Amino acid sequence: MSEKFNEQELSRIIEMAWEDRTPFEAIATTFGLNEQAVIKLMRAELKLRSFKVWRERVTGRVTKHEKKRPPGITRGYCPTQYKVR
Repeated sequence: MSEKFNEQELSRIIEMAWEDRTPFEAIATTFGLNEQAVIKLMRAELKLRSFKVWRERVTGRVTKHEKKRPPGITRGYCPTQYKVR
């Protein structure tokens, strides 16, 4: 699966998966990977301990699913996250 993506794309997928406010739906829209595919990719690309930490972190996190998000959250990242220098 990770063969479909170049190094930069893999890095961005992993980064998006780690971000608390980036829902799996955003990854699906951008890269065509559903939640199960992201989990599979993370398992393949991360060290075992890092994968376990990530799974603990995202399991049950409401902000990782658009339908479970509180109504006030309409964006996938913090406004200061992508500062222009």
